[in-house]
Amino acid sequence: MTTVRLPLFPLNSVLYPGLVLPLNIFEERYRAMMRELLKTPEDQPRRFAVVAIRDGHEVAPSAPGMPDPTALPERGPTAGFGGEPSKAFHPVGCIADAATIRERDNGTFEVLATGTTRVRLLSVDTSGPFLMADLEELPEDPGDEAGALAEGVLRAFRQYQKRLAGARERSLSTGADLPDEPAVVSYLVAAAMMLDTPAKQLLLQAPDTAARLRDELKLLRAETAIIRNLPSLPASELTRGPTSLN
Repeated sequence: MTTVRLPLFPLNSVLYPGLVLPLNIFEERYRAMMRELLKTPEDQPRRFAVVAIRDGHEVAPSAPGMPDPTALPERGPTAGFGGEPSKAFHPVGCIADAATIRERDNGTFEVLATGTTRVRLLSVDTSGPFLMADLEELPEDPGDEAGALAEGVLRAFRQYQKRLAGARERSLSTGADLPDEPAVVSYLVAAAMMLDTPAKQLLLQAPDTAARLRDELKLLRAETAIIRNLPSLPASELTRGPTSLN
């Protein structure tokens, strides 16, 4: 079992290996994290782990609000995550490699990272200015019939795109440049589908590539049927996932 210890960045979304993650960093705990990552030499990976926040948990408030406008926002590395932060996060996340970390004049950061490796959350350390986590790296096993399943998922995804484009009354990607490597297909489709965070999280946690592709095939067929029967979906139904303050 390969374990690593990395800074932990919780989000209201799921990151997959191979997917790009742009971040606008303004909370002090994450600004401290980026300042620490900048100490890493440029020729070495600047890595942190991204985990999705479970339903019902929020990031720390950034300003006083109702019902008490004089209340100060909660601060510190665990703000918004309760007494046991590990319970506020889904158990499987993804390592992110920050290719770009740019500090603005006001002290906030613009970050561009890419997901690399799935990890299982083992423990969370709250003693520092930002969260640290002990993580177990998870292998990407192909499973049975991953190649054939990937072909089926790509066909179903193209149909899904066509139906979705019609519902939105605008054009989407044709899919002509989609990859054919099963694991890459599984993560690209998982990221592109209009699913809520729990559904995306289940795809990230799939035991192998083939299992993820099987689940995606079922979801694509179900979602395509819904869109076909309701061709004029309101925009709110097509973007059901919550947004993140970061």
